[in-house]
Amino acid sequence: FVLALERHGELSLPESTRSRLIKMSASTIDRLLKRHRASHPRSFSTTRPGSLLKKEVAVRMGNGWQEDVPGYCEVDTVAHCGGSTEGEFFWTLSLTDVATGWTECAPLRSRGQQEALRQLQTIRSRLPFKLLGLDSDNGGEFMNWHLVKFCQENEIQLTRCRPYHKNDQCRIEQKNSSVVRRHTGYSRYETDNQFRLLLRIH
Repeated sequence: FVLALERHGELSLPESTRSRLIKMSASTIDRLLKRHRASHPRSFSTTRPGSLLKKEVAVRMGNGWQEDVPGYCEVDTVAHCGGSTEGEFFWTLSLTDVATGWTECAPLRSRGQQEALRQLQTIRSRLPFKLLGLDSDNGGEFMNWHLVKFCQENEIQLTRCRPYHKNDQCRIEQKNSSVVRRHTGYSRYETDNQFRLLLRIH
């Protein structure tokens, strides 16, 4: 991950620090970050399993795309539920490009299949490059025939991550934190005024 950040000009470290970081094991990193993570609200999964259609969509692991060209993107939804999934609340649809880190977001009133696709089309129209590939989790807002048909008609490669393997979508997970949560926080958004605020933020 250090090499990727350096390649895109996002990270510059003294050589002594860089060499130690590259040699550090994942368990050591987790141990050192434990006290920092405790200061942030703990997220929980709001992904609901998609239909049997997911058996027809190829699985892509975190290192499955080696392309250096823009257009292969990870996509996800972020819940603005304030820690409780009871009742109705809003969502953010987020998309990030694997090669460049370019990120686009759009608010959702619900996580319905057609609304998610409609906002995905809006995001696609704003991208400065052609959308070539789309990788999602296994939620029903993505694993549905509406999205499959859209991808087939527009020659977009559709893949999905392995269930319960968030590292397969490490880029979008990072952007959910550094972009979506950074600007919207962890509060509950459920009123019309709050939705208009999400529109302004995104």
